[in-house]
Amino acid sequence: MGNEANTRLADLFGLTGWSKGELARLVNRHAAATGHPQLSTDTSRVRRWIETGESPREPVPRVLAALFTERLGRVVTIEDLGFDRRRQGGKRQTGDGLPWPPERTAAVLTEFTGMDLMLNRRGLVGASAALTAGTVLSTAMYDWLHTDPALAADGPLLDDPLTVDPAARDLYEAVPVGSQEIESLEHSVEVFRAWDASRGGGLQRKAVVGQLNEVGGMLSYRHPPHLQRRLWGVAANLAVLAGWMSHDVGLEPTAQKYFVIAAHAAREGGDRPRAGEALSRAARQMVHLERPDDAIDLMRLATSGSGEQNLPRTQAMLRTIEAWAQASMGRGQEMRRTLGEAEELFASDRGDVPPPTWMQHFDEADLHGMQALAYRTLAEHDPSAAVHAQVHARRALDLRGGGHERSTIFDYLSLASACFIANDPEQADRYARIALATIGQTSSHRTWDRLRQMYRLTARYAGIGDIQDLRREIETALPPQKPSKETKGAKEPTPPRGKVPRTRTV
Repeated sequence: MGNEANTRLADLFGLTGWSKGELARLVNRHAAATGHPQLSTDTSRVRRWIETGESPREPVPRVLAALFTERLGRVVTIEDLGFDRRRQGGKRQTGDGLPWPPERTAAVLTEFTGMDLMLNRRGLVGASAALTAGTVLSTAMYDWLHTDPALAADGPLLDDPLTVDPAARDLYEAVPVGSQEIESLEHSVEVFRAWDASRGGGLQRKAVVGQLNEVGGMLSYRHPPHLQRRLWGVAANLAVLAGWMSHDVGLEPTAQKYFVIAAHAAREGGDRPRAGEALSRAARQMVHLERPDDAIDLMRLATSGSGEQNLPRTQAMLRTIEAWAQASMGRGQEMRRTLGEAEELFASDRGDVPPPTWMQHFDEADLHGMQALAYRTLAEHDPSAAVHAQVHARRALDLRGGGHERSTIFDYLSLASACFIANDPEQADRYARIALATIGQTSSHRTWDRLRQMYRLTARYAGIGDIQDLRREIETALPPQKPSKETKGAKEPTPPRGKVPRTRTV
């Protein structure tokens, strides 16, 4: 920057309530506590950072990011503060710093996870930022995702192959790893993924973020190409999990950032299908937050950016997400056509090519579960779709195996909601009670969100005795709904607040 105000830093500074002198003292104190006692910042220097766009040298940007993160209760990165660490040419980035250069991915990953862990340790919320619009993400990342430049893993090894950027170091020093360590990391991903499917993201999110932070430190070294690619794959998988778990507990801007990090990590390892699937998670998040237009934009990017390597089953999964977004917009004809394509693609998958590990959880039960969700969503616009939602929800439940408790709850809630819309309150009451009996055994906030949506549908049957009882039980069970920028404008009213059921922990 040069002689232009750093508006990003100014905006965040305005939220803190600090004076310039107070920020200078905090920087000096934090720097001394982290091993930089020689650093001396004053009020005039803080003024130059804000008013003229002067960029301080390391470690000041990292110190500032830590201070702003703690003060605002959400992850604030160096890029968020408007400081440019690239110091080099290349494609122009958007105001959101997307996409960042390949050599920056490990540093961004490590910095963001470190800040996220700090929020966990301090008990801060971390959900006060705004989501980036799907159009902004799509525009920023389209050309980047559709090209295959020389990947970092393919680059020439200069000097010592096990080198590390000092700026990427954490408070402790990461070490290079071999194939056995990477195999253990890959196994840990499967363990975390199974836990998430069963119990939701709340109880293990910090463990996943911590593991991802460790991998970021490992990636700051230059390993042999075959190991480096596998490490990027682990990073992509963990980042998707961290994002999905964050979404599951309502940390929406944090979740979106992890999905973008996952896309970068996957592309670093040359896995464009994985990058596309990571962005499809961001699209699912947008539909959940009632922003289907943004979801459609992201799905176009996810589908086209995945390249021709996508297996039919992966393409089927992407179609179901697109169909859900279309259903949210009341586009029944488009939704049915898209779901038809998903069914054909799923049926055409001969299974002769093993699916990647991140696709093994999308089976026939998930196909029907997503179809049930799409038809149930469309039924808000066209009640005749409720019948189809019931058919697919029942089929999904018949196919569900053990270890998918969260998805099973979603299926029952889709089925109950469809029955309410189809004017069958007796059956709806039955399925709603099954979901209510098990919902407290997960740490998924999304299940509560779907329960609130179903609760809204009970209003027209409030005069029926059994439904009156059901409504009271739901009102007692529902945890308080925290207001946030992401949920502002939600259609359904919030039921009365009650006691939160005790969640089983291990």
